[in-house]
Amino acid sequence: MAYLTTFYWGWLLGAALLGFAMGWISVVQRGEGVSRIWRWWLSALVAALIAAALARVVPGRFGYWLDLGLIMFALYLCFCAVGSWLRDWVVSRSAPSA
Repeated sequence: MAYLTTFYWGWLLGAALLGFAMGWISVVQRGEGVSRIWRWWLSALVAALIAAALARVVPGRFGYWLDLGLIMFALYLCFCAVGSWLRDWVVSRSAPSA
């Protein structure tokens, strides 16, 4: 893990900044979202990938890529939440009170 953060810090920073930007935009852009069934399947897929990474089921280079991809995905999602929260806070502060 320390090796990944030391060697790929630029990619991790890029994932974080991209997540922040998408979170900032997502408050303005209101989409339909994902259906309940798709949400369940995607959650199961992410849980299976995390379990495979923790159990070290995938060896070698592909396991390395799996770990890196999961770290980048986690950073992306965390900074999406931060960007969305910050944008909502900025917009709600500047809105005139009724």
